[in-house]
Amino acid sequence: MISGDKSLAEGKRGAFYNTLEEFHKYWDRIDIICPRIVNNKWKLANRESNYRLLITNYFGNVFVHPSPWPLILQPFWILKKGKQIYKEQRFNLMTVHEYPPFYNGIGARLLWNKIKTPYVLEIMHITGYPKAANAREEIYKTLLNFFIKADSSKAKAVRVINENQTPGFLIKAGVAREKLIYIPAFYIDLNIFRPRESEKEYDLIFIGRLAENKGIDLFLETARRLGAKTAIVGDGPLKRKIESRIKNYEFGGRVILRGWVEGSEEVAELLNRSRVLVMPSYNEGGPRVVLEAMACGVPVLATPVGIVPDIIKDGESGRIIDWSAKDIVWKAGGLLDNKDEYDKYRFAGLEIVKQFERKEAIKNYADKLQSLI
Repeated sequence: MISGDKSLAEGKRGAFYNTLEEFHKYWDRIDIICPRIVNNKWKLANRESNYRLLITNYFGNVFVHPSPWPLILQPFWILKKGKQIYKEQRFNLMTVHEYPPFYNGIGARLLWNKIKTPYVLEIMHITGYPKAANAREEIYKTLLNFFIKADSSKAKAVRVINENQTPGFLIKAGVAREKLIYIPAFYIDLNIFRPRESEKEYDLIFIGRLAENKGIDLFLETARRLGAKTAIVGDGPLKRKIESRIKNYEFGGRVILRGWVEGSEEVAELLNRSRVLVMPSYNEGGPRVVLEAMACGVPVLATPVGIVPDIIKDGESGRIIDWSAKDIVWKAGGLLDNKDEYDKYRFAGLEIVKQFERKEAIKNYADKLQSLI
């Protein structure tokens, strides 16, 4: 695996860890090449001669290899480390988590030129599409549109995690239709994410990174206009700005900034204590939280990003919202006041999410990859 996710190297047990906890059972060995980490562990091993101190092993057969070099040199680290692992293990497939600035794809191409082992590009998220939150995202979308045809030319397949939005963009950008393979990346543990007998404390809940593309400003404006009791769960670069806005709006304790939540159990409990999830992102690959909310019997209001158009039919299994606080206020207020509509979305969501049950979805991922070898 060639990945931009450094969480395992940093010792974090998040979504990537939870996936590998099941995924590793289908393989003899998994090696993960990722970017450099900077923490106390890194300070102990800041020379390549001490690189062995950085190698981390999980589940007995998953080995994580963070780079000892700056990110700009990541393609060359992928080439160097990949050749070394291939010489020792003779692996037969590579997965490549690809996104701008394309250092993973460039590194995989360099490595493929040397060893000719097939690789799969995994496009989890098109930054800036369908809507850019800022100029940087617009540039990244343009770069992907320009580069992806050449980037995918030597790949065995291109994995997408939603059925319509990402494939449509990639085909228009020149990716061969026959290379596209749809494999969802949403592994929902239905033993954790399930309806519970919890008292509803919040009318609306937002769960996600506090960043521009997540539409957190739209959520705050919705909370202000609606006067609803709301929870914001997450951390990120906009945290201080959000804290300031909560203070300046004088919400009177109606908006609670919970910060980052560690562990699925707490996320599931917060969802169950909420009446409606609002997901106002400008662009996403998923997001997973929409499915987690559905699994908890919590109706969803979401913008048409990522997997949302695949699973939410407006007015049948949830509500599609515009990138407009006015629209969100109207639809959220209507849903909170309409028990029949609320129950319809709640039960529809519980049925939809069954197809993303964790073990079966991960098995599907492993089976599809093994069929490419």
